[in-house]
Amino acid sequence: MDIKEKNKLIRKVNSLLLKKFGKPYRNEKLPDPVDLLIATILSQNTNDNNSYKAYQNLKKKFPDWKMLLGVSASEIEKEIKIAGLGKQKSNAIKNFIESLYKENKSLKLDTLKNKENISAIKKLTEYKGIGVKTASCVLLFAFDKDVCPVDTHVHRTVNRLGIVQASTPDKTFFLLNEKFPEGIAHSFHTNLIRLGREICKPKNPACGICPLNKICKYEEKIFENSRKNENRSFMLLDNV
Repeated sequence: MDIKEKNKLIRKVNSLLLKKFGKPYRNEKLPDPVDLLIATILSQNTNDNNSYKAYQNLKKKFPDWKMLLGVSASEIEKEIKIAGLGKQKSNAIKNFIESLYKENKSLKLDTLKNKENISAIKKLTEYKGIGVKTASCVLLFAFDKDVCPVDTHVHRTVNRLGIVQASTPDKTFFLLNEKFPEGIAHSFHTNLIRLGREICKPKNPACGICPLNKICKYEEKIFENSRKNENRSFMLLDNV
């Protein structure tokens, strides 16, 4: 599938998801990129409610991120334990804050705004503990770039749809984001996550109620007893 054909399918999927779920909520003001990056680290391998509580706990304890320069990773871990993987996440946050401050003498990521997307992702992933998904979330949610981050839900759904064919989320990301269509990345990403949570589940997908059923290339569709999961539309990164 060439880029033109792929982007036509992406726009079609986006349109059908908007009809099903509506336009996703988004903060009127874009969040600070460092806030967003820390929240994204906390969101890994847990639900949005727990990661949001962890973010609030950390922000309450350390309202200025410069305060993290003077504390140990274990002190950070105490505040974020509800999000799980406390040691891994606290080390990633501590390393990022220290490295960014050492490099810039400030805790700003504003220089990324004018960088080309792949160049910005390369820069962010140079920090230990920052992966492609976290970096791409910063570009979409904090800078409103035409970038669609790929988590497990987006990876699963775009591969089932036939938009890309890739074995890992990172491989899916780079194939999906070749000249991604302008202006729809946020709605496409957010509504695909909702689709993956409620309908296009890893096992027993509810294909009978899926708004993308007619254009989906998934060969193992299940129509019996199609029932969606409870609505879990709260999105951490739109509430930072």
